Amino acid sequence: MMKKLLCMTLIATGISVAATAQGDYRSAIGIRIAPESYYDLFAFSYKTFVSDAGAFELNAGGGTKGYYYTNNRYRPFSLSVSAGYQHHFDIPVTGLKWFVGGGLTGYNAFSGENRYKGFGFGFYPTGGLDYKFPSIPLNLTADYRPTIFFTRPDYYDSFHASNFGIAARYVIGGR
Repeated sequence: MMKKLLCMTLIATGISVAATAQGDYRSAIGIRIAPESYYDLFAFSYKTFVSDAGAFELNAGGGTKGYYYTNNRYRPFSLSVSAGYQHHFDIPVTGLKWFVGGGLTGYNAFSGENRYKGFGFGFYPTGGLDYKFPSIPLNLTADYRPTIFFTRPDYYDSFHASNFGIAARYVIGGR
């Protein structure tokens, strides 16, 4: 009985992975890394398509990179969330698309000094490339999100131009 159940589970998993790995994808979950960002250096990432071309991407994470004294006493730590919409366009390469869109982001920086701590909220246009491997359930994205902040801690700029990121996600839903 256990051998039958194990065999059926393995077959169902194999069929699911094979179906997910073919063509486009519906949803994916993973990580996004933005090495030059001070508020979302590392984030968990979830992307889901709501139409053939339209997708929402949600990120939650944080970072410690930024302005700080040499003794690191006032080095800020930030927690952040962001949500964006992306409209995808085909490229004549299987699994590769380019996208444009925009979104909102918010973060809270924690520090021992007032000028480094506080809440930041802004919006960003975005653009990039999205690739879904045809034979495995893996999605890779490279994007650019120059961010304009409405509110931010005093020491941070209201325009953050160097928010380049890469994401690697496991595909959890096929089309």
